[in-house]
Amino acid sequence: MVMQTAIAMMTALALLVSQTLTADAQSAPASFADLADQVSPAVVNITTSTTVAGNTGTGPMIPEGSPFEEFFRDFMDQQQNGNRAPRRSSALGSGFVISQDGYIVTNNHVIEGADEISIEFFSGSTLDAEVVGTDPNTDIALLKVAGEPEDLPFVSFGDSDKMRVGDWVMAMGNPLGQGFSVSAGIVSARNRALSGTYDDYLQTDAAINRGNSGGPLFNMDGDVIGVNTAILSPNGGSIGIGFAMSSAVVTKVVDQLKEFGETRRGWLGVRIQDVTPDVAEAMDLSDASGALVTDVPEGPAAEAGMQAGDVITSFDGLDVADTRELVRRVGNTEVGKTVPVTVWREGATETLQVTLGRRETAEGAVPAAMDATPQEPEEAQVLGLTVSPINEELRETLELTAGTEGLVITEVDEMAEAYEKGLRAGDVITEAGQQKVTAVADLQSRIEEAQDAGRKSLLLLIRRAGEPRFVALTVDGDIPAPENDDAPATTEQ
Repeated sequence: MVMQTAIAMMTALALLVSQTLTADAQSAPASFADLADQVSPAVVNITTSTTVAGNTGTGPMIPEGSPFEEFFRDFMDQQQNGNRAPRRSSALGSGFVISQDGYIVTNNHVIEGADEISIEFFSGSTLDAEVVGTDPNTDIALLKVAGEPEDLPFVSFGDSDKMRVGDWVMAMGNPLGQGFSVSAGIVSARNRALSGTYDDYLQTDAAINRGNSGGPLFNMDGDVIGVNTAILSPNGGSIGIGFAMSSAVVTKVVDQLKEFGETRRGWLGVRIQDVTPDVAEAMDLSDASGALVTDVPEGPAAEAGMQAGDVITSFDGLDVADTRELVRRVGNTEVGKTVPVTVWREGATETLQVTLGRRETAEGAVPAAMDATPQEPEEAQVLGLTVSPINEELRETLELTAGTEGLVITEVDEMAEAYEKGLRAGDVITEAGQQKVTAVADLQSRIEEAQDAGRKSLLLLIRRAGEPRFVALTVDGDIPAPENDDAPATTEQ
């Protein structure tokens, strides 16, 4: 009896503790006042001033015959002759101090094109600032106040990777010119991408409006875990969908801007696309993951032996889920570092040692051209496509480079899978089954090989205006013969 009573008491106590913890986890903070007092001195309002050229627009429309017609004609003539003086334009934004000596983080779009930048502190004092560096790719800018200030209040970055959906956050800034406003909410989602290559946004329902741009998003410890950057809204006002660039991205950018005045991102030197389920099936991959290499121009990857058709499954010891993850991971790796890159190639894995270049100096790199080989006229209908080897007429019509080899798609059946997957007339098939094709017979051979191996689809490398991508097409069914009776053209490789 005593034992049963003890067990019952312990069960009741455990239930009470569990309920208490659940209530604490679900309840909002009693107040954000202490946190606001703690971080407010480090949050700033940013005012920019820009010189705008005189307006040379069409101006008001005046009815013909109006008594004001002649007056407005003379007025508009003066404007169009450039007689109207330039004017000053101002804009407002937010930011936050990250060091005692006055380094300030904000959005690039807040200060872009500004002639003058003024910083207003919570105390009411103002200081001028200069741009240290900017990164349009992440919309981050680093400023430094003029002079040699001492003991400025500042805040530190926290770890955005530790934030969970549902965690409380607080935003501060200068929304709609109403300086030093506070709003609170939760993390609504993580790892959001908008339009940038290196996007890693925290989504929040804390109210963010125009003017909040560049302001901090705090965790409950007063650490900055995001920089408020954008909102999703049909009317320009907050509807509870705001985005803050994660501190995991911002800290790396800020460190480079502070040291170099610019970003220095790693560069692998490949063009890539995601591995879709049909592509994975065509390549005998167990999972639709990794990054499929579509092109390897001259650069670090080419020097290490990487090839188009390789699937990058691991970078620097970590698995690669998709192209977005690979791009971010490469960009965050030190320029000049040699890293192991594991690829899936023709049914086996291979590890290459790649010494990364710098992306910023390689932005304009283009693939090296291959030698062209003339083709005899030939045409066939295969996989819902009408294809023909490249001849001089097609090369000139499609403005193909001298080094382009492959089969030109001259027509696509709109009822076929190929049309559904985006193939169009003018596209060039350069590889099938990860082997070059220069004649219709090559493509037909690749289809037969895929069918004989029991594969349901065939992987094609397509180029459109020079840009490559892989597409997997179903190969079930018979293979039609070429429409002409001539023997297939062959090419010496």
